[in-house]
Formats: sequence, structure tokens, C-alpha cells
Amino acid sequence: MPLKQRRVPAGARRPRATGRSRETTAGVFVLVVLTAGAYLPSPLYPGYQQAFGAGDLAMTLTYATFALVSAPTLLLLGPASDALGPVPVLRLSIAAAAVGSLCFAAAAGPGWLIAGRAAQGLALGAATGAAGALIASGGAGAGGRRAAALAGTAFLAGTAAGPVASGLLAAYAPMPRVLPFALHLVLLWAGWRLVSALARTPGARVRRWRPTRPQIPAAVRPHFTAAALSGFLAWAAAGLFLSVIPALLERGGQGSPAVVGGVLGTVLVCSLLARPLVAAVGPWTAQLAGLAAVLLGLVLLAFSAEGPVPLTLAAAVVAGAGHGAAYGGAAAAVEEAVPAERRGAVTGALYLAFYLGAGLPAIAIGLASLAVPLAAATTWTTAAAALLVPAAAAAMVRGARRAAAAPGPAAAARTAPAPGPGPRVRPVPPLRAASRAPGGVRGRRPRPAAARGGTRCRR
Repeated sequence: MPLKQRRVPAGARRPRATGRSRETTAGVFVLVVLTAGAYLPSPLYPGYQQAFGAGDLAMTLTYATFALVSAPTLLLLGPASDALGPVPVLRLSIAAAAVGSLCFAAAAGPGWLIAGRAAQGLALGAATGAAGALIASGGAGAGGRRAAALAGTAFLAGTAAGPVASGLLAAYAPMPRVLPFALHLVLLWAGWRLVSALARTPGARVRRWRPTRPQIPAAVRPHFTAAALSGFLAWAAAGLFLSVIPALLERGGQGSPAVVGGVLGTVLVCSLLARPLVAAVGPWTAQLAGLAAVLLGLVLLAFSAEGPVPLTLAAAVVAGAGHGAAYGGAAAAVEEAVPAERRGAVTGALYLAFYLGAGLPAIAIGLASLAVPLAAATTWTTAAAALLVPAAAAAMVRGARRAAAAPGPAAAARTAPAPGPGPRVRPVPPLRAASRAPGGVRGRRPRPAAARGGTRCRR
């Protein structure tokens, strides 16, 4: 019996399955840890502002530095994992994230905070595509859609865990501005070990890499435009909570880091709970429902600036649910429309819109706070974002109609031949090819074996 068990082919597949699960585990773990570290500082911003005597503009720019760095990094280093493999890119990301945590742990002024946010933006911008590629390579037979859903869930889970963990540690543990980042360094070390263990496994062949500008196929541009605008607004709502709401809650008398972290975590937890709506109703309907909830959440947020915590919490619940539906629907719509060979570049461009949505409102609030108080600047920026929601909904309706009436854009993009030398040859049915005389056409090569085989079958 033992000899027979050694000869079973399934046993030979077990090491490969184990390797694939290790790749998926490493990709998910690193993505969760990096996103958690990027949002660890959010509940701590009021404490930093008081300790360093920084103004509102300095703090909002500190938060927005993450988006200003991660967006170009995503364009420059996003395709690097396709050429170099995900392992070296993820190592670079983990090293940059460690630098960011060290800057926050040793911060002695606003400059340290800005440097830390820049390092965090570099880390997550470079890791987004590499971690997604690692998760997709580990999901044997799972398909690109399942891998994309798993990567999106990991991204949201880390974004939710970061502010909740740092808020609790800052409220109930010693060294509130050091301990969260020290623990994050330990998790980064574990992620480095996981990724380094994959370096011994055979991976993609290293080839020459250079930064390229993402090109959106013409057939899917309407889908991409609608999805990018929807995701931009969804992350704009989440970015408003993660950037300025901690300071507004502190000025409203609710400065406990645990409360701030709970409110911020509520946004992302509700977003996670709303993601199954995409599979239930479809990406277009989910985006429309999400935009409606985002609009309501922005309205509630505009009235809750420095207001009572229950109203802010209600705005967080509604905006978070809208964020999950709109963000998940946008990613799923692009996933369905884009051909597989161009999915990486288009997905990177889509995440560029997400990162800009999370950072640009904070910059607008910081600039407006030079002339008006922070609460008024937040209300104006929130109202401006709410005015963009109907335009995004109109783009959703147009995109849904095009997808329903002409499902060919995606199909045409998938079946279109890759550009290259040589004319496009129209295939000839085998029976007609077999019925032609060998020398009937000048310069025609002898008939292939497939044609001769077809002749025998017809006889």
C-alpha cells in the first residue's frame, strides 16, 4: 500500500498547491500590513498637531503627501512586477514602509511626518500591483476576478485595521506615538520573511523594464471613465474621514484616540460588509446604489462638522456602505471589460483615480483653511464632492446602457489581434481549402497535413 500511494499522481501536485497557497498568503499578508501602516497615523494627527504646534494646512498636507507620492509611484513601479517579478518589488515596498514607521516613531516635528507619509506612499504605490500579481499567481484556477476580489478585500481590511489598532493602543497603552509603529515594524519583518521565502521558488523570467504610460483600450474607455469617477468619489468620501475628521472630532470635545479610531474604522468595516452587493446585483447597479449612499453620507458629513459624534457615526456608516458598493463595483466593471493582457495597466490607472480621490480633498481643505476655519473648509469641500455625484451617476447610466446594448466593446477588445507586422489573415474553412487543386493559386505552398486529413475524412 505505501508503494501504491507514492505512485498516485495527486501526490505530486501537493507541493505545487502548497507553493501557490504560500504565494497567496504572502500577498494578502503584505497588502494588509502595508495598508494598515499607511493609515496608522490617522487617529494620532490631533496629538501630533498639538505636540508640534502645526497648523491645519501642515496637517492636511501631511495626510495628502501619501496620495501625491503613491499615485506617481503606482504609474512608475506598477508594471515593474511584470518584468522583475513581485518578490523584489515587495521587498522594496516593505523596506520603504519600515522607513515610514521609523519616521513616525521618532518624529520630532512636521517634517518627520511628511517624510513618513512619503515613504508610506512609495511603499503602497509600489506594492499594489505586485501584491495583486502574487495573489493572482497563487490562486490556481481561481480566475482573475476572484484574485482581484481577494486583493480588494485585503486592501480594505488593512485600511480598517490601521486606525482602529492605533486608536486603541494610543488610548490604553504606553507610548501612544511609538508603540503602534514598533508593532508595525514587527509585522513588516514577518512579511519580509514570507516574501523572501518565495524567492527560492521558480518565478517569472526577469526582463527589461521601463516605466510606461498606461493606455486604455478605446473599446473600454466609457467603462473605465465611469468606474474611475465612481471610485474617485467613493475614496474622496473615505479620505475626508481619514484626513480631517480626527481633528474635527477633537475640537468638538471627542479627542479620545479610541473614539476617533472607531469612527474611522466604521467607514471601512461598513465598506467591507457592502462589497457582496456587487456580486448580488452586478457592478453597474452596485455603483449606482453606492453613489446614492455616498451622496447621503457626504450630506450628513457636511452637517456634522464639529457636531455630535452620533451624527458623525451615522455619516460614517452610510458613506462606508456607499464606498464599498461604489469602489467594489468600479473594480468589477473594469475587470469584466478589460482583456486579460491589458488588465494590469488599466487596473493601475484605475487605482490612480482611487489614490487621487483619497488625497485631493484633503489638499483642497488645507488650502481653504487658510481663509476660513477648518470646519467651514470641510463643509465646502464636502459640498463640492457631493455636487459631482450626479455627474458620476449619469456616467454610470450611460456606461450601463452601452454594456447592455452592445456587449461587444469588451469582446472586441479581447478578440482584437495584437498589433504587429503582417496582414490580418481571414481563416478559410477546412473543407473549402481541401477542395482546391494543389496548384490552383500561384505561389501557394503545398497543402498542410490538416487539409489532407480533412480530405480523407470527407472521402
